[in-house]
Amino acid sequence: MPDPSDKPGGFTVTDRRTVSADGGARAEAPGSPASVPAPPSPAGDPAAPADASGPAPAHGEMPPLDFGTFVLSLGSSALLHFGEAPAGDDASPARDLALAKHTIDLLAMLEDKTRGNLAPAEKELLESLLYDLRLRYVGAARAR
Repeated sequence: MPDPSDKPGGFTVTDRRTVSADGGARAEAPGSPASVPAPPSPAGDPAAPADASGPAPAHGEMPPLDFGTFVLSLGSSALLHFGEAPAGDDASPARDLALAKHTIDLLAMLEDKTRGNLAPAEKELLESLLYDLRLRYVGAARAR
């Protein structure tokens, strides 16, 4: 049988996940020949963005990359360092105020470097997140 990757521009995608989209176990074993050719992208452009009106990412998939997701990721990191979120399988969250302050300073630098270049919603998100994290830091530092 000819290899589909021998065709110009052709490639195959092999799904090696062990869990189906509905969360159950897949019938095929990982690595089985469940390969299907990838559908062509819109307008033939491989770098074309996915349709934003599509379904939300399923459990285990990553959210779309945008400025808000990046900022919220850094905010989650700060909450982790405040000890307000468990770090992995541990039942007790670890608290490290120096790392929390470092993450807040990183967000402040990002605010400074992007000043004048953000959409109003992005600017408001960054400002409100920084305000909240700074208040949490002051409260945590006083409680020590």
